[in-house]
Amino acid sequence: MGFSGFRVLKEGLFGQKGWTPQWRNPDPKDEYDIVIIGGGGHGLSTAFYLAKEHGMTNIAVLEKGYLGGGNVGRNTTIVRANYFLPGNSEFYSHSLNLWEGMEQELNYNTMMSQRGVINLFHSDGQRDAFARRGNAMVNQGDDAELLDVAGVRKHLPYLDFENGRFPIYGGLLHRRGGTARHDAVAWGYARGADQRGVDLIQNCEVTGIDIEAGVVKGVQTTRGAIRAKKVAIVTAGRSGQVAAMAGMRLPIESHVLQAFVTEGLKPVIDHVVSFGMGHFYISQSDKGGLVFGGDLDFYASYAARGNLPMKEHVMEAAMTLMPMIGKARVLRSWGGIMDMTPDGSPIIDKTHIEGLFLDCGWCYGGFKAVPGSGYSFAHLLATGRHHAPAAGFRLDRFRDGVGLMDEEGTGAQHNLH
Repeated sequence: MGFSGFRVLKEGLFGQKGWTPQWRNPDPKDEYDIVIIGGGGHGLSTAFYLAKEHGMTNIAVLEKGYLGGGNVGRNTTIVRANYFLPGNSEFYSHSLNLWEGMEQELNYNTMMSQRGVINLFHSDGQRDAFARRGNAMVNQGDDAELLDVAGVRKHLPYLDFENGRFPIYGGLLHRRGGTARHDAVAWGYARGADQRGVDLIQNCEVTGIDIEAGVVKGVQTTRGAIRAKKVAIVTAGRSGQVAAMAGMRLPIESHVLQAFVTEGLKPVIDHVVSFGMGHFYISQSDKGGLVFGGDLDFYASYAARGNLPMKEHVMEAAMTLMPMIGKARVLRSWGGIMDMTPDGSPIIDKTHIEGLFLDCGWCYGGFKAVPGSGYSFAHLLATGRHHAPAAGFRLDRFRDGVGLMDEEGTGAQHNLH
């Protein structure tokens, strides 16, 4: 079923009775060429690009709950390509290019809004660091503008520029960055994959991975055994648990990243804004709510909710940067389970088990990487070769130290990335 203005008008005239479910709800088959564990943004985009780019349709996506019910439905929806290090910068640049053509490619309204991302800085040292980052972004082929105080004030007049502790010195503007509707991204990829023949199987939890003589043979699930030539693990903060079923211990810690949303307000924040001296970032959703978040809970956890000290920290940072936010009422908060690697960069790679593949370790970068991750992982699954923009995301870099990408320069400590 395609979408068009004519179709919307027609359904409005005839009582909206012609809409059908966006994807099938099939029972699992006995065998597939590829089984993808995880029906979130990355798993669904991988399935879509396997079908679209490589013509592979004998594929199942197994989701223990409902499609898009994990991190992709719990995040702050920011899209950007403002990474600094080689290896990350070209990958996120590739992903941003896919974001820009996503709605046409999927024939689905993902509400991609390139409203611009402004990262504030509050000291001379931060200005120098942001200037280097901006130059790296421009050299990569993306956009960046270094704003002085007057430039920031023109875009964001509601900030507290004269804060005694953290005066605003300027900001780095990334105009092609912005936001998208997280649920719609998952739904769009699900619909696109289903239309091409991929089986999307919900309420089907994987309980074991079948391996014989070092070769993967399939998976055990709550809906029976499924044979597969290849198995792909795309389960974000649960990656360590799923990989353990294959006897692997991944270099990943799982931490909760909280997000908050206020009551609906009239348009007030036109950009994505991040505070350079506190863990706080904010944008306004299409429904009017202010969507904001902060830092990780620093202890490892599989809980989908965060702790009160981090909530307090986020609220304090919000009030420091923009005191007006104190008039808004927080409606709800939630947490996503982040798969944090030692260097803060992801993993897209084969494993030592033939036919078993990994896509994990996205830290904070999971949502903005959805199309790029799916495209690159599909390329690896279909061809056995790494896709060039993701060539640096090897698992063995944590074993030998070659090719580490410590984007934040904080060393091998998962919860500092």
